[in-house]
Amino acid sequence: MIKSKTIVLVAAAGFALASCQSSPKSTPVPSGKSAALLAMEQVAISAHKCWIASKDPAFKEYQMANELNSYSGTPRFLLVPAKHYGGKPLLVVQAQGNSSRVDVFGPLMNDPLGARIGSDIARWQAGNPACAATA
Repeated sequence: MIKSKTIVLVAAAGFALASCQSSPKSTPVPSGKSAALLAMEQVAISAHKCWIASKDPAFKEYQMANELNSYSGTPRFLLVPAKHYGGKPLLVVQAQGNSSRVDVFGPLMNDPLGARIGSDIARWQAGNPACAATA
């Protein structure tokens, strides 16, 4: 009889302690990617493949800095000088919030390379991952 009372008391005490603990405070995890992130992933993958990984001579002086995991809602990537990774960005490619519109700006857009950058980004944003425009 004493054993069964002890078991009941221990069980009751355990239940009481468990009910006193607060539930974990967790923030809900977003269930999907924003339109901006989806657009930027597509463009960044193509830019890396076509400009950097392919060793395109037009982009040999630059390296890519990805900032796609931005918590500000502005996923982007930068082109910076290859020998000075922490240097001032020469090109910024970004999208914001729920828009899939990609903005491109920076000093490289005023270079002769700017026209090519603009057409590449437009092609990739439209869903064509090709490295060069086809005639």
